[in-house]
Amino acid sequence: MKKLMLIEDDSDLYALLKYNLEKEGFQMVGSQTGKGAVELCRRERPELVILDIMLPDSDGLDICKGIRNHPELAHIPIIFLTARASETDRIVGLELGANDYIVKPFFVRELIARIKIQFRTQSQPVRTLKAGGLELDRSSCRVNMNGAPLSLTATEFRLLEFLMSRPGVVFSREQLLDAVWGHDRAVTDRTVDVYILRLRQKIEADPASPVLIRSVRGFGYSFNDAVPERAVSVVD
Repeated sequence: MKKLMLIEDDSDLYALLKYNLEKEGFQMVGSQTGKGAVELCRRERPELVILDIMLPDSDGLDICKGIRNHPELAHIPIIFLTARASETDRIVGLELGANDYIVKPFFVRELIARIKIQFRTQSQPVRTLKAGGLELDRSSCRVNMNGAPLSLTATEFRLLEFLMSRPGVVFSREQLLDAVWGHDRAVTDRTVDVYILRLRQKIEADPASPVLIRSVRGFGYSFNDAVPERAVSVVD
């Protein structure tokens, strides 16, 4: 069951959409105010967001930007549902990262059809992640460097997969802890540093001067996928 988030201040429209979308088989969460919408999205992790622009306490455009700038939420499709009908409004909404733009009044069946299109067009997760000579196979949970297998623990594999699947994004230690170890954990920020060091010792040609997993001073870590194969070698 796909989870949708609806941010709409019109109580009658909110109730109408919730009823019809649940009848269609979707799980519905949401709010009739825009305040805290990004945090709500982070907690609920919806698979699509339906977002009004003109909210009484917030600007839907700012909420859209907040979702797109959040490393854990940026991939979520967003459909604007708004009375703003001008060409400029549509262009701004789409340029800010919306996947679709529907103008009120609209047909509920059209909205449902457009939601289903978003799910049909979402690409399947790439089975094999590659960077230079490093290859990670999600299906078999195996990692090779220049064709040679590397021995990784389950946690090292999850950490490497998370970073490799989001190249260029800088993650704080807290974000990595939540993503890899989960919220119910008894580990500290220092744990991330220890595991990053272990990974570097296994995948970097020179762990002291890493090119794959880079440190961003004052922020955290980021994976660099723009590495030629000659820049990496097997380190065991």
